[in-house]
Amino acid sequence: KQSDVPKNKETHTGSLIEQLTTEKYECMVCCEVVRIAAPVWSCQNCYHVFHLNCIKKWARSPASQAEDGNSGWRCPACQNASIQVPKTYTCFCGKVHNPEWNRNEIPHSCGELCGKKRQCLDCPHLCNILCHPGPCPSCPAFVTKSCECGQTSHSVRCGQSTKIRCSNVCGNTLNCGKHSCTQVCHAGKCSPCQLTVQQVCYCGSNFKEVLCGSKEEFSDGFGSFSCQNICGKKLNCGRHNCKQVCHPQPCQLCPRLPQVVYRCPCGQTPLSKLLELGCVERKICTDPIPSCGKTCGKPLSCGSYEFIHTCESLCHEGDCRPCSHTSNIYCRCGFKKKTFWGLFLFLIAAITFMCDKRCNKKRSCGRHKCNEVCCVDTEHKCSLVCGRKLNCGLHRCEEPCHRGSCQTCWQTSFDELTCYCGESVIYPPVPCGTQPPECKKTCTRPHDCDHPVYHSCHSEEKCPPCTYLTQKWCMGKHEVSSGQLMFFNTKQFSRTVGLYFCGLSSFKLLNVGDCSPCVSYCLSWRALASKSWFLIGKLSLCCHKLNLMFFFSRIAAISIATKLTDLQLGDSVEISRLITKKEMKQARLQCDEECLALQRNRRLAEALQIDDNSDPFNIRSSGPKYSDILKEDARKDLKFVSDIEKEMRMLVEAVNK
Repeated sequence: KQSDVPKNKETHTGSLIEQLTTEKYECMVCCEVVRIAAPVWSCQNCYHVFHLNCIKKWARSPASQAEDGNSGWRCPACQNASIQVPKTYTCFCGKVHNPEWNRNEIPHSCGELCGKKRQCLDCPHLCNILCHPGPCPSCPAFVTKSCECGQTSHSVRCGQSTKIRCSNVCGNTLNCGKHSCTQVCHAGKCSPCQLTVQQVCYCGSNFKEVLCGSKEEFSDGFGSFSCQNICGKKLNCGRHNCKQVCHPQPCQLCPRLPQVVYRCPCGQTPLSKLLELGCVERKICTDPIPSCGKTCGKPLSCGSYEFIHTCESLCHEGDCRPCSHTSNIYCRCGFKKKTFWGLFLFLIAAITFMCDKRCNKKRSCGRHKCNEVCCVDTEHKCSLVCGRKLNCGLHRCEEPCHRGSCQTCWQTSFDELTCYCGESVIYPPVPCGTQPPECKKTCTRPHDCDHPVYHSCHSEEKCPPCTYLTQKWCMGKHEVSSGQLMFFNTKQFSRTVGLYFCGLSSFKLLNVGDCSPCVSYCLSWRALASKSWFLIGKLSLCCHKLNLMFFFSRIAAISIATKLTDLQLGDSVEISRLITKKEMKQARLQCDEECLALQRNRRLAEALQIDDNSDPFNIRSSGPKYSDILKEDARKDLKFVSDIEKEMRMLVEAVNK
């Protein structure tokens, strides 16, 4: 019996039989060898074999549940979803429960014929080998199959999926029922008939070509389609033509036949009554219809909803004459009206009258006005594009203009978004507008200084100020101070006030007439901040420039008072941000009369070859000249002026020491 089972290792079934028999097959759940006597379960989709207890535990675990949550549990190997959890140990064919192991049979099989239906859909034969693991082999039977067109037959293997095609012409009847297929033996239905046929309209005046067998190929005996023209066929009277639009049914009776007409042309009086009054009886359709002599009274097309105009002619045949009255025609929005004669109304009935009023109502978006001329719209939908910036700040809303907030930007990047150094990554898809991820690594950007970096990686282009403690010279180049913060870069060093002040004074010998400051002090910032305006006034006294006091007093009042803490730490103050453009233009001091006198004396000293160290004009020995404003302030608060002079004296004495 075992000789009937294929044992080829190259096949899936043969490999399973070989491994199960030699106990070399491992369970994917527990990774243990599947013993011959152990209860097992086999997946009917991928044919993997598992321990029965292992597959029960797996089916009850949360990891085995299907993604939708309603399709049962998934096979560990093929992920095929199953509804029922296996409970009993059966053979591979499923006929015997708890099969006993026989040394001469395949492990976990019943030893009987398999009898399962093969995977081939068109194979009617059941598997005829012994109960086995894995898929059933192909059916060995041979059957007779016809070709696609059915004209020839061939003997092929049962379940063979290949189609049989002969070299003959198909010849099957096409969809039109008139012609045959001219293609060579093919699969599927024949193509629709591609021949064209000529059709005639119902009235017989127009023709068109359509595909044979299509829905347009229709005829009811009178024609196939309507050409939408006037029929024009002779009526049954033989004297008048049909005035209807091309129609499929027979033409109606002549509307002027005596047996059809029962009233006068205006329809107010029966012909029988007119015959009693002596009118001639009509015999054929060409005989005139007797008139009653009354006013016609038929409604005309020129009338309006307010007043209907009627024909004022006597009872007559044919169309009524144009109206001689006037009518009011309103524009389509009803804002304006125009008066027309009935004759003109008859001629311009198809013209739509529109006023020039523009609609002032808001559109559905609430942002724009309608502005339509002679508007009849009730919804006032906005046809413009929204165009507002989305939450990402990069793209604009492309939806029609609307109320409320715009939707989130739908654009997505499929590139990785990293920080500057590349350590932190946001994997795609990345919604538009997402900021770079935070990174705890040290910043790797190039810095202006070579000090150690203490701040983290950041997405901003400019790094924060350097916080490394360094050494700085004082303003007067007297001493070097340690422990100063490096809050400014070297490029701004020469144009900022970020220097160290030691408290000593520094005097420089200036040329006569030089308008630059003649004295610079390394003052204590605490004393300078408390009495800044008067001290700057003292500096203006040394320079003999009154405008300098107002210029530097503004800097001292705003910059030093508000930035005192930062200045003590070594920070810099940008003067251009604290003063106006007008004050910047006034920063250059103009020469006054005293300055012109000094320049004149200097030129005279050069002409007379007088040494600069000498004092021929007794300028240095003369007393100081105080400004009027400084004198007025001294009169108001003498004690304050005395304190300032005392501070200045102490500074000079400290320099001398």
